[in-house]
Amino acid sequence: MKFDLRIDDLQGPEIADLLRLHLNDVARYSPPESVHALDMEALRQSEITFWTVWHQGELLGCGALKALSPTTGEIKSMRTHPDHTRKGVAAALLTHLLAEARTR
Repeated sequence: MKFDLRIDDLQGPEIADLLRLHLNDVARYSPPESVHALDMEALRQSEITFWTVWHQGELLGCGALKALSPTTGEIKSMRTHPDHTRKGVAAALLTHLLAEARTR
């Protein structure tokens, strides 16, 4: 399957729904002191670049790269939509994020 990875402005309803699902799951399965997922407003910070993964007009997943320093970054809010697990979405996204981090 070929994916379309794009920088996203976090304005669409599809990404709002996926991030809501992500935040709810993180809160449900992690102790409160271990929840480090960012909401949509926090993901709009200038040091964060946010990508979405699409196929034939359907949102499959998302992930972000946060610059911590000129030589250090952190992957944030990586998520595959539950309807699209085991299709290679996470692998494609992680490969893209790591390549981008190396380039930076």
